[in-house]
Amino acid sequence: MATEFKLAPSILSADFSNLGYALQLCDDGGAHWIHIDVMDNQFVPNLTIGPPVVKSLRSKTNKFMDVHMMVIEPEKLVNPFARAGADLITFHIEATDDPQSVIDLIKSTGIQVGISLKPSTPLSDIEPYYDQVDLILVMSVEPGFGGQGYMEGSTARIREIKYKLNEQCLQDRVLIEVDGGIKLHNAKEVIDAGADVLVAGSAIFGSENPAKTIQDFYNL
Repeated sequence: MATEFKLAPSILSADFSNLGYALQLCDDGGAHWIHIDVMDNQFVPNLTIGPPVVKSLRSKTNKFMDVHMMVIEPEKLVNPFARAGADLITFHIEATDDPQSVIDLIKSTGIQVGISLKPSTPLSDIEPYYDQVDLILVMSVEPGFGGQGYMEGSTARIREIKYKLNEQCLQDRVLIEVDGGIKLHNAKEVIDAGADVLVAGSAIFGSENPAKTIQDFYNL
């Protein structure tokens, strides 16, 4: 049965020449979070935005800013993004040899911490850190570009993480976020599997009426 969830529109799919308007559309639609994809053209084959853009966005919204760092050496960017106004920083398990130190560093800034993994990475790689984080981000596409289709097998991974969180009595403390290929036609499946936060980019900003599409997600 579907439960209440948060929607995090990804500005990766918005018009970069008018991000202020993208934030307004998110306000008009009633979105809870803003998802910000940070890519360095090394960990993934794309280059997006840095702390100055996040700082500018922070000055235009009081919404929860969810920064997803797809970068190598994430520890070098934690403090800059925290100072810029991020409320949560998620890093990739594959991007560091010392995940615990990255978790501790993010916590030391006073903001929330998330951990993510690519679709091909075993869930066992992040399981030791379930009780150390506030959010687990399940990538349901290969990270790097928006507009991809939801990968078969992602729903089973969500269910497995939810089961493990329940086993450890963490289901009320650790959120599951899902990013990649989220559309109106598959959102309920993802929520029913255990997702608490849905990231949607092209489904929202590629629609004729993004604010209405946000509302349509919440009305599922």
